[in-house]
Amino acid sequence: MEYTHQSVKDYVEAKKRGDRATTDRIVAEVTARFDARTTDGSEIVELGRAMERVSLGEGE
Repeated sequence: MEYTHQSVKDYVEAKKRGDRATTDRIVAEVTARFDARTTDGSEIVELGRAMERVSLGEGE
């Protein structure tokens, strides 16, 4: 899948590496932006899809 948000691309790369600390940080940052209404919501939707599709450590 092609991701458009850099945060989601970074999330996918970290999750494939098995880097839980980075994935948790990215989720927290994206959630904070959504909660603060500083995003249109497309970023958190794309992140949710990536969370469902990519397994932790699948790139190892």
